Amino acid sequence: MKALQLTRALPPLPPLPLPSLPLPLPPFPSLALPPLCRRFLPGGLTGLSAALLKATALEVAILAGHLLLYPSGITQERRLPSAPAPDPGTTPRLPTPTRPPVVLLHGFIDNRSVFVLLRRSLARHGGQRVESLNYSPLTCDIRTAAALLGRHIEEICERAGSERVDIVGHSLGGLIARYYVQRLGGDRRVRALVTLGTPHAGTRVVRLANAHPIVRQMRPGSEVIEELAAPAPGCRTRFVSFWSDLDHVMDPPEAARLDHPDLSARNVRVTGIGHLALPVHPAVASAIRQALDLVHQAGADTAPHTDEVTVA
Repeated sequence: MKALQLTRALPPLPPLPLPSLPLPLPPFPSLALPPLCRRFLPGGLTGLSAALLKATALEVAILAGHLLLYPSGITQERRLPSAPAPDPGTTPRLPTPTRPPVVLLHGFIDNRSVFVLLRRSLARHGGQRVESLNYSPLTCDIRTAAALLGRHIEEICERAGSERVDIVGHSLGGLIARYYVQRLGGDRRVRALVTLGTPHAGTRVVRLANAHPIVRQMRPGSEVIEELAAPAPGCRTRFVSFWSDLDHVMDPPEAARLDHPDLSARNVRVTGIGHLALPVHPAVASAIRQALDLVHQAGADTAPHTDEVTVA
C-alpha cells in the first residue's frame, strides 16, 4: 500500500479575537464545606486528613459486614433461663456481690446483630449475664419505646434475680434508655447507662429524614430533647457517654456528649473512628468494660474517671 504524503502545508490560522475581560477578575465564590470536613481539611483544600480517610474506610467495611449479619438479628434472642431459686432445706448464706446483667440496646433501623462482638467481649469479662433487646424498626416514638424497655427490664430483673441492670445503648438506643431512666423512674433499676454516639443534645444530620417522627424527636430543641434537659434531681443512675470526633451521624460531634447538672455523667472522647465503629471496635469495648468495672468497684456513688479513648 502506498504511503500517504503531505504535499502542501496548510496556512497558519489567524489569531482569534478574544473579548476583553475586566481586571481584576471578581473573586471566585468559596465552597461552603460541612463542619466535619472543615475540621479535617487543614489549610483549605490542601489534602484530606489521613485520620478521616481511615475512619471512613473502616465505616464502609463495618457497614458491609453488618449488612451480612443483619438478618441474624431480626428476631428476638433466645431468653436465658431464670436464676435457680435457693433450696429451702439448705443453710442460707450471706449474699455475695454480683454484677448485674448488661442489657444491649441498638440504634435506629438496626437490630441486636450490631452487638455481636461487644456481647462476646462483655460475656467473657467477668462472666456477666448479657442480653440484647430488639425494638421494632417501625417505632415512631421515643417515649413509647422507653416504656416498652421498662417492661423488658422488669422481666430481665425477675429472671436474673437481680435488682438492677446496666445498659449499653448505641445511638438512638442510648436516648431511649436515658428517657426511661430520667422520665419513667428507670433509675431505680438501671445502675449504669453507657451510651455510644447518642444524640443527647440532638443532631442536625440528614435533614431530609425529618419525615420520620422519631428522627424529628432527635433534632435539637425537640420536645423529647427539651424533656431530657429538664431538671432530674436525685437520679441514681450513673452515665458514661462515649462520643467520637469523627462521628458523621452527630452534627456537631459534641452533640453526643451528656452535659446535665443533675446527672452523674462522664464523657469519654473517642478519636480515630466513626459512628458505626463505636459498638464494634475492641478499644471501645475495653473502655466500656473498664467503665462498668469502676462503677462496680466504687458502687453507685461515683462515675468512672475515664476521659479519652484513642484508636490508632
